[in-house]
Amino acid sequence: MTSPARPRLAGVDAETFQTLKGTVKRYVRERLVPLETEVEANDEVPAAVVKELKDLGLFGITIPAEYGGIGLSASQEVDLAVELGWTCPAFRGVFGTTIGIGSMGILIDGTEEQKQAFLPRLAAGELVSSFCLTEPGSGSDAASLQTSARKQGDHYVLNGTKRFITNARRANLLTVMARTDPGIKGAGGISAFLVDADSPGISFGKKDAKMGQRGTVTSDVIFEDVKVPASRIIGLKPGQGFKTAMKVLDRGRLHIGAVCVGTARRLIHEAMTYSGERKQFGAPIGSFQLVQAMLADSWTECYAAEAMLRDAAARFDQGQAIVIEAAAVKMYASEMVGRVADRAVQIFGGAGYMAAYPIERIYRDVRLVRIYEGTTQIQQLVIAREMRKGME
Repeated sequence: MTSPARPRLAGVDAETFQTLKGTVKRYVRERLVPLETEVEANDEVPAAVVKELKDLGLFGITIPAEYGGIGLSASQEVDLAVELGWTCPAFRGVFGTTIGIGSMGILIDGTEEQKQAFLPRLAAGELVSSFCLTEPGSGSDAASLQTSARKQGDHYVLNGTKRFITNARRANLLTVMARTDPGIKGAGGISAFLVDADSPGISFGKKDAKMGQRGTVTSDVIFEDVKVPASRIIGLKPGQGFKTAMKVLDRGRLHIGAVCVGTARRLIHEAMTYSGERKQFGAPIGSFQLVQAMLADSWTECYAAEAMLRDAAARFDQGQAIVIEAAAVKMYASEMVGRVADRAVQIFGGAGYMAAYPIERIYRDVRLVRIYEGTTQIQQLVIAREMRKGME
């Protein structure tokens, strides 16, 4: 079901990557984990941490060295994302929109002039990017979006509202999907624009109050007669925006799957530690077979997700098309971490329902991963579609 589709990705040399991975692992566990309660309480990542993330080079992990980034392969990226998944998602969310569509759309389909103008600044964290696709009436059916881009001379005028947009309030650069051809109702009439976030006519809704993932800032973005030069269409090709977005989905789905694996590892660690300390009936609850069964099931499912993840990432680096594999990884890993979180709460018992332990927060945080970046149901449709293609 796979075939060569892209150049191979070599990434950085092994020694350099292991140094980076070790640094990030220590930073996550020694610096970020102790800040989780503060982020949860304030619904904000400290400015000092944002600067540190920039200094670590994490805004440029997917951007090639020739444009000022680190240029990790997909296998290296997911390895790093697993470590980032150990802590609350708000920290990764600071740069998550930049390393995904915010830079990859430009890298894949942008002109050389656009790459030179934006990628080095994105890699340095000088620019924070946000991806504006979802609308009040357009979610999983992204091709039905209504935001319009009307051509006027050498620029376009954008009107519409985007919803649940991550990092919009932090961003300097918005990748905006808008309909440039109203005569085409589906994906073909959509273009991708690179829009300065401080452009006249752009405003932001109030910060969303969410079930979980506090510190990850989302809000509406409203465009009212926003003028954007025609030269800001990615690749200078109107009508290609949706195709550009689809091209970066596979790697993005692997990244989310990796974060799920990292979070599952954290949950298993917390549950193992607690089950060794908590005593009932005169013995640690970890000695009880029914508790052991929940721990064993969690470890096994996490291992299965990781095996899928690493196989798909290796295929991607080899230049293979991995549409079905990436969708399967995202679906399975996001569902897996939800089950592991549920078991962890059960092992903690009443304590797992209390905010004094991280399990309560993680349980809420992971609920979103089955929804964003394509719901489980959308992944199922993608998998079934690719299966049918394989039968033809």
